[in-house]
Amino acid sequence: MTKTFETDVIVIGGGPAGSTAATLIAQRGHHVTLFERDHFPRFHIGESLIPQTYWVLKRLNMLEKMKSSHFIKKYSVQFVTDKGKLSEPFYFCDHKPHESSQTWQVRRSEFDHLMMENAREHGVQVHEGARVLDILFEGDRACGVIVQREGDSEPVEIRAQVVVDASGQQSLLLGKLGLREWDPELKKAGLWTYWKGAYRDTGHDEGATIVMQIQGKQGWFWYIPLHDDVVSVGVVGAHEYLFKNRSSTDFETIYFEEVAKCPGLQPRIANAERFDIFRAQKEYSYRSKKAAGDGWVMIGDAYGFLDPLYSSGVLLALTSGQMAADAIADGLAVGDTSAAQLGRWEPGYIAGMDRMRRLVLEFYNGFSFGRFIRKHPHLKGYVTDVLIGDIFKDDVDVLWPLMDELRAELEAAASAASMVE
Repeated sequence: MTKTFETDVIVIGGGPAGSTAATLIAQRGHHVTLFERDHFPRFHIGESLIPQTYWVLKRLNMLEKMKSSHFIKKYSVQFVTDKGKLSEPFYFCDHKPHESSQTWQVRRSEFDHLMMENAREHGVQVHEGARVLDILFEGDRACGVIVQREGDSEPVEIRAQVVVDASGQQSLLLGKLGLREWDPELKKAGLWTYWKGAYRDTGHDEGATIVMQIQGKQGWFWYIPLHDDVVSVGVVGAHEYLFKNRSSTDFETIYFEEVAKCPGLQPRIANAERFDIFRAQKEYSYRSKKAAGDGWVMIGDAYGFLDPLYSSGVLLALTSGQMAADAIADGLAVGDTSAAQLGRWEPGYIAGMDRMRRLVLEFYNGFSFGRFIRKHPHLKGYVTDVLIGDIFKDDVDVLWPLMDELRAELEAAASAASMVE
């Protein structure tokens, strides 16, 4: 290794989190170098956006690109019970009559590519096919990376004031520093594939995400209509339920065993053709013990991943990228790249992530949101806020003690009824 280069900020990973952080830091006039292991476009799961992504996309100058794209417009979400009963469409604009209430269902290979090209347009130096082999430290401070770039005969050393790890679930820093903590309650897994010719609604409902419970509420299917007549259909359940004690470990067999338990899904794919392989992701909810240290930051899936029930993945990637970018750029302006400065955004981000996590847990624990809203109709707006991703504010915290109160009432009533029997 004979070459050494310098830049202001290194970003590892060109997904939504990395591209967001790189773009926003470059907007502030700093030299940003982004290394992406793959060549885009490349496959990635997580296709459904939620309305609150609008505001970060606006800062990134991505809105016009999204509006002129062929991505399916998403106005709502629907839920289907384990008996096959379909709810009324939940239209986002009913709560917030603003153009931000219309979002998109995206093919991530294309969306992520758009985001990376947008970073290039903002002056980010992007290297695809560049594998970061190690993150360099001087004492406890990150100071650069060793990277093997295509076309180089040997690895090179790149020095920087800040290293941003946006390398996804295989994060270099999570392993190097031993920071990953698995979620003790959300030990879920997912199994999915893609269909053509599957049923889709029309008009404003064409792009709705549909969440369908399987019988016995052991899990749920997502149903996400994409462009080119493609629908993403996957099942999520406890890891033990999906992959243990099965007569077969074959993904296709497991998938169709769950389809048979989902009356809401069966008619939608009855005349459809599967045209892709089956993919699985196991034990995927986790979080890092911390988001930043001296000279380094972790964002997006490198920092943590939350169950995809409410399609929060891209929102969390964009938001962590934005929050971290502001902290980094402000720190560079005053010569402060300490852990305290680079991680100043973490408490607010964790609070928002925890709010979404709480809503996910309520769903899995069988909480009745309909009953809650009937009892507290004036709080429907706050429930909606969390569902659309408006989670980085304290106002919605009024929900949690009232949810606990309702659950205690229902449990007491059930206990009393069992004693009578």
